[in-house]
Amino acid sequence: MIRLMIHAPTEAALQRAQSNVRNLLKAAPEAQVEIVVNGPAAAIAVTLHDEAIRSRLVLCCNSLVNQNLEAPDGVRTTSAAVLHIAQQQAAGWAYMRA
Repeated sequence: MIRLMIHAPTEAALQRAQSNVRNLLKAAPEAQVEIVVNGPAAAIAVTLHDEAIRSRLVLCCNSLVNQNLEAPDGVRTTSAAVLHIAQQQAAGWAYMRA
């Protein structure tokens, strides 16, 4: 089973991550994949409406607070992206920076 976190800290990285998710799921529909968003990418992530992408987002609360943003309803958050990434890696998830 493929379990992949794609880290997207910038706007450009978030765009690449969305493409990566779509391509991965075409090739391996059973894959578990999430996009961990922090930094400047958070401002774009909160505006996304594509449910196939929104359902895979994990937004960093530190980034949201620092930019006066709120996570949309139904979008997962984590207290700190760095902690989430470390925990997921410890649980066997692969890491990729978009």
